[in-house]
Amino acid sequence: MAVYISSDSGRGEVVCVTGAGGFIASWLVKLLLEKGYTVKGTVRNPDDPKNSHLRELQGAKERLILVKADLLDYDSLRSAVDGCDGVFHTASPVTDDPEKIEPAVAGTENAVRAAADANVRRVVYTSSIGTVYMDPKRAPDATVDESYWSDLDYCKSTKNWYCYAKTVAEQVAWRAAAELNVDSSSSTRSDGPSSATINASTAHVMKYLTGSARRTPTRPGLRYVRDAAAAHLRSTESPTAKGRYICAESMLHRGDVVRILAQLFPQYPLPTKCSDEVNPAKKGYEFTTQKIRDLGISFTPVKQCFYETVKSLQEKGHLD
Repeated sequence: MAVYISSDSGRGEVVCVTGAGGFIASWLVKLLLEKGYTVKGTVRNPDDPKNSHLRELQGAKERLILVKADLLDYDSLRSAVDGCDGVFHTASPVTDDPEKIEPAVAGTENAVRAAADANVRRVVYTSSIGTVYMDPKRAPDATVDESYWSDLDYCKSTKNWYCYAKTVAEQVAWRAAAELNVDSSSSTRSDGPSSATINASTAHVMKYLTGSARRTPTRPGLRYVRDAAAAHLRSTESPTAKGRYICAESMLHRGDVVRILAQLFPQYPLPTKCSDEVNPAKKGYEFTTQKIRDLGISFTPVKQCFYETVKSLQEKGHLD
């Protein structure tokens, strides 16, 4: 029997957010606290000053508990999820380093197994759009939905270890959830800016604004907004939520991103040339977000997302 969190209020409910200080996780913790949930957030070091932004959130003094946990230490995860009604697994050590693939996969399986052993029957897993679209056999005019998976052999041959690791990790999560009878859903999100701090996502915007990137890639790129946090919460609160969800406001080529930034902030030295001036920019793919929209999720317009991102970077002193 699946246990669902009340949709009208989080009061009285306890949830765990792994990697609570991360990009998506920070917004998720904020939203959960605002709705009245008690949040147990796992971090590497609860006393690290970089987690201070979490302690300053509204409701944090009363209902935020930061606990030390390591994805590769099953016992620490088991202790963290004990007594929780739901688990949001957002933590992942994945980079473009092939040596870190196994830790990412093992950490994901540990989180699902810890939730099962603690009798938590609802796990929401943060995945990546990179688990969906990396497939050269996909028809150019195909509309990508949640049934699509990236081709692992193609990821390896192109040395896209990030997409490879995220795909393997999500597939392992689904197998573990089925084996252990854990009610699960996953959000296959795209990278995108919406944080006031520098991370892998905002770094893409920063390099264009500061002039460190002189040209834009020919490949398409995706951007999403902080609505992903709301999608995670809705995936937990809705008894009809099940399976994978594509969470992305729109698909943009990197050149389109630069043009939007230039319109909004013309004072920055944004690139005007593509990295390959001979071959045309690669055509992006179409994807559908109907499934997540059916849960009641709507998306912030992409221009507003970029505007708020740059303004927050300016306010934090990362940009002049």
